[in-house]
Amino acid sequence: MKIDIPNKESFELKNIVFDYNGTIAIDGKIIDGVSKNIDELSNLFDFYVITADTYGSVENELKNTNCKVITISKDKQDEKKLQFIKKLNPKTVLSVGNGRNDKLMLKESIIGISILQDEGLCTQTLLSSDILVNSIFDVFGFLKDKNRLIATLRN
Repeated sequence: MKIDIPNKESFELKNIVFDYNGTIAIDGKIIDGVSKNIDELSNLFDFYVITADTYGSVENELKNTNCKVITISKDKQDEKKLQFIKKLNPKTVLSVGNGRNDKLMLKESIIGISILQDEGLCTQTLLSSDILVNSIFDVFGFLKDKNRLIATLRN
């Protein structure tokens, strides 16, 4: 998806990277409707879920969802998430997260979205993001209608 934001550099959005817990899942359980939205948009974007899998449930919860699960170890999660974004090319990535371990990937991505849902939001992560939303479905709204994204980010 090509994004042209007035008075900013144009870019091609190709990769969507989600944190798992607090972002697309609450207490290890996928939020109803998330898999359906990912599947509907998977012909436009490559979806990734990067997580240390605190509850050990990510593989089972996403087994029938058109996304790639990236499981990382529990140490230095922020740096591992950042390195993953860099491998994808940050200028093609929209990332979404809520935890302190998400702040570096949100800052590095062309668009970083912090999310405030049931599990809360680290203020450092908020300050590293471009956009704050209160639901994962707001993110899907941006992906379905790029004009929402443009309206939020324009000068």
